[in-house]
Amino acid sequence: MLIGYARVSKADGSQSLDLQRDALLSAGITEQHIYSDRASGTRDDRPGLEACLKALRSGDVLVIWKLDRLGRSLHHLVKTVTELTDRGVGLKVLTGQGAQIDTTTPAGRLSFGIFAALAEFESELIRERTIAGLQAARARGRKGGRKFALTKAQVRLAQAAMANRDTAVSELCQELGIKPVTLYRYVDPTGHLRDYGKRVLAA
Repeated sequence: MLIGYARVSKADGSQSLDLQRDALLSAGITEQHIYSDRASGTRDDRPGLEACLKALRSGDVLVIWKLDRLGRSLHHLVKTVTELTDRGVGLKVLTGQGAQIDTTTPAGRLSFGIFAALAEFESELIRERTIAGLQAARARGRKGGRKFALTKAQVRLAQAAMANRDTAVSELCQELGIKPVTLYRYVDPTGHLRDYGKRVLAA
């Protein structure tokens, strides 16, 4: 059975699903077997896609207009299609880059294999660039990771203030320009240092 999925990015009606629906209908998919979403591709909550993936059974073929309609990223796309393949479900792309992909055919599987290899290659490049960037920063005396919200002087002030029972947390946070949840990352309610506070003073 052929099952289609369509998606447009905007939920306010400024983009229409008609073009994708017409293409899916022309590919032989019936209206009741077309699932759709009006949501950004980067969002995790796409109920139409979730319903579509649940409806697919072994031997079915998922048909999409373009590759970018399905995955949030190249990695997400590869993961999704790999999971479908493991379930015995095929994927067919109608147009755009990747239109040659039809995992029900040997040539289509080869094409998707190339995409999967590119995803792995991209991931490795990002990892290498991140490591190289951190090494270069360390060589210049900088360390990667989250920047601290408080200076050493502010941590010492917070210690002394919190050790005083009369200190109003809201007033202290206002003076330091932070929220209570941030303050408690550095000191506990009695003024003892927590992990962030120790790291600031040790820096």
